[in-house]
Amino acid sequence: MKLGYDLTIEQTQKLTMTPELIQAIQILQFNTQELDEFVQDELMQNPVLEFDKTFDEKNRDEVSKSEEMDVKACEQADIDLREKVKEAEYDDISYKQWEYSRDKDEDYSFEQFVSKEETLEDSLLLQLTFSSLKGEDLKIGRFLVEAIDDNGYLTVTTEEVAKVFQVEVEKVEEVLDIIQTFEPSGVGARDLKECLIIQLAARGLLEDTVEYIILHHLEDLGENKLNKVAKALGLPIGQVQMVCDLIRSLEPKPGRSFASGSNVKYITPDVTVEKIDGEYQVITNEYSAPRLMVSPYYTNLARSALDDMELNKYLNEKYNAAIWLIKSIEQRKQTIFNVVDAVIKHQKDFLDHGTKYLKTLTLKQVADDLGIHESTVSRAINGKYMQTPRGVFEIKYFFSSGVTGSDGEGVSSNSIKSMIKDIIDGEDPKNPYSDQDMVKLLSDRGIEISRRTVAKYREGLNILSSSKRRRY
Repeated sequence: MKLGYDLTIEQTQKLTMTPELIQAIQILQFNTQELDEFVQDELMQNPVLEFDKTFDEKNRDEVSKSEEMDVKACEQADIDLREKVKEAEYDDISYKQWEYSRDKDEDYSFEQFVSKEETLEDSLLLQLTFSSLKGEDLKIGRFLVEAIDDNGYLTVTTEEVAKVFQVEVEKVEEVLDIIQTFEPSGVGARDLKECLIIQLAARGLLEDTVEYIILHHLEDLGENKLNKVAKALGLPIGQVQMVCDLIRSLEPKPGRSFASGSNVKYITPDVTVEKIDGEYQVITNEYSAPRLMVSPYYTNLARSALDDMELNKYLNEKYNAAIWLIKSIEQRKQTIFNVVDAVIKHQKDFLDHGTKYLKTLTLKQVADDLGIHESTVSRAINGKYMQTPRGVFEIKYFFSSGVTGSDGEGVSSNSIKSMIKDIIDGEDPKNPYSDQDMVKLLSDRGIEISRRTVAKYREGLNILSSSKRRRY
């Protein structure tokens, strides 16, 4: 056995993820809100970056084309700012200089401001102010209002409130009775049964029979066991059905019509799909991604720092980071455009005719069409939305599994759900279709599917079973 040292040369191949490439991947995966937050952080850390406030709509298409980037080329695209200064070539519209000048005739309209949404608590406190409650009763009322949750239910007991204010429970009950007359009807209830009774009383429809059914047979109504209720009360089944319909017309969560108090989340579509001259075209929403540029101040500073190596090194790093970020955002936009363009080619029937014509589509199909990896497609559709003639959809909506139809083409699970809903909407309420019946009806349409799968899709639509849908 020979021991010793040898000097050998080996050729190996490996993929190294540079920090810039990792950043580009993250940017692709970000949704609109996450990208905005990321850019805000970068603006705080990189003094070379600024928002481009002079972006001209007429130049959008030209900008998008001029800033398309090859990732591999950008990995090697470190720029010496001194050379850029010497060349003095800052004509690219993406990095053009900007100086703020306020228009004297600039107007402010009310449309520029978002009003605060009224919460349930705001409404109740306003009604409390105009109520007959005074002094300590008013304080108790405010305490009770603040203890009502977003659904409109009281979250404390009257005994607990009585201990806090060191008063009799009856006094708290009296104040609560007044609050329960406030709008929305049913607010301030301690449970679902009390909530329903308050609403019926407000409508003048509370009868002894109805109240008894709510107090003792509400669960049976939820299970649609109307025969059991009719037998227990000695009532005709038709009368019980009428009571059931009346109760189902009430609001079980009276507070949900108000704002929750949290910020409203808005969806900004990344792309828009429009039908132009008989063909569907993808239009990129330029405002779904922030427009950035290199600050002219730091460009001028670089001119005066040509002999300061340390300052020049710092500016070089920040400048290259800014350029990479700008191009990564443009690459993200282009990738999303390409993915959506491939999606609409597969889902043209959906755009023409609706949900029932949605086809199965996988990440691999789109990846193969574009010559990219499946993970890239997955990141490109994560949290992204597209506006179509049929509404705004998350891009993920168009990627779904399903079954193979009689014509050999895949039928999306969303398409099957739409068919199931249509079948149930058209059924006889007195003799609703069972899951097995729907299996046969779908089979007649060329879709072979199991009863268990039908049940899963039906439950996904929040549709009750046939026994609970039956009317008498």
